[in-house]
Amino acid sequence: MLAAIIFSFTVQAIAQSKMDEGRMVRDIEVAENILSTLIKQQFEKRTFFPMEIRGEYREGYGITFRLPSEVNGPMIWNFGGPQAPEVTVLDGDSYSYSFSFPSGEQAELERVISDDNRVKTETVRGTGRARVASSRKVNVDSIREVSADKIVNACKEFLASYGDLITQLPANEKIVITNRGEGDRLWYGAFMNTSKPAYMSLEVTRSDITSFKQGKLSKEQFDKKIKVINSVVEDELQPDLELLTSIFNRLYRSDLSKTFFTEENIYYERMKDYGVIYYMQVYSSNQGEFNRRYVMPTVGLEDLDQATRDKKVKELYPQFEKDIREDILEYGRTVKSLKPEESLIFDIRLTRCEGCGIPSSLEISVKADVLKDYSSGKLGKEAALNKFSIRKGAIQ
Repeated sequence: MLAAIIFSFTVQAIAQSKMDEGRMVRDIEVAENILSTLIKQQFEKRTFFPMEIRGEYREGYGITFRLPSEVNGPMIWNFGGPQAPEVTVLDGDSYSYSFSFPSGEQAELERVISDDNRVKTETVRGTGRARVASSRKVNVDSIREVSADKIVNACKEFLASYGDLITQLPANEKIVITNRGEGDRLWYGAFMNTSKPAYMSLEVTRSDITSFKQGKLSKEQFDKKIKVINSVVEDELQPDLELLTSIFNRLYRSDLSKTFFTEENIYYERMKDYGVIYYMQVYSSNQGEFNRRYVMPTVGLEDLDQATRDKKVKELYPQFEKDIREDILEYGRTVKSLKPEESLIFDIRLTRCEGCGIPSSLEISVKADVLKDYSSGKLGKEAALNKFSIRKGAIQ
């Protein structure tokens, strides 16, 4: 009888702790709408721009809300007064459009196009009467900086005031808001003459939101809990960052690595006043095209079935995490261009291994001053490694 009672309570507890997937989907959709509205409210009433936000939940990690990649441009920005507001449109291609709305009338649009050193103007007429406003140049990057700050403020308000509306999110998981799409990374040399790409990310754990709501954290304390990145990608190549790329490109090829390996070039993004992010994709094995058997070149194993391969991947993961941290410490000190408070970050997508219990990604970061102190002997190896920060993605 006692065993039956205990079993009954256990089943009930499991049932209660199981996530209500339908409620999670509904909460995310409501949150998408709230976040979109808060961002739009940061701007003038006559400011309109696309704001489609997509939320996605990953068990073991949390919810990621993805803003448009160029959320702080293109846009329409109100410069004028309430009687005849002047509006400037930034289309992301170094063009600016200026026009005015006389009371009760539609506008003609004067388009100023910069073509190398030449400037040509064309007028596009609306369906109603209008006056064409005099065109003027605008500083795209300056406007984007202002709009980015407004968006960050809206995201902070969302996390503080409405983050708890996602009722199914476990305490140890997080809410992330970013303008980066899944795998959306930019290559150097692709900027052309446009303004520099922006990178924005905010994240906080559900437990911190709960603590704030319960009065255990002040608003100031809560804001400090939110990890914020609001930067732009610098397009100037730097020799020391290029050198580190070449080092890890060679170090993690299958003939040198003892765990996971890379088959694609590692590349980086230099973020203004934030640091540098290196991107890696690592694999554990190759699969035959016809027999579908696995080869694991770093450990000299061939003709493996799925189960054997997965078992070996689980065994290799802890060693890979240890090795990559030590390699970042040893070779990261060759980077000299970072400021002391800036970070060296490796964003690593791990080999697929469904049901293996290893994370899908790793983000390993360390401050530049830690690398400098280690290089000069002020910090020992273990002390320096203890200052690393590691974030793990959803468990596979």
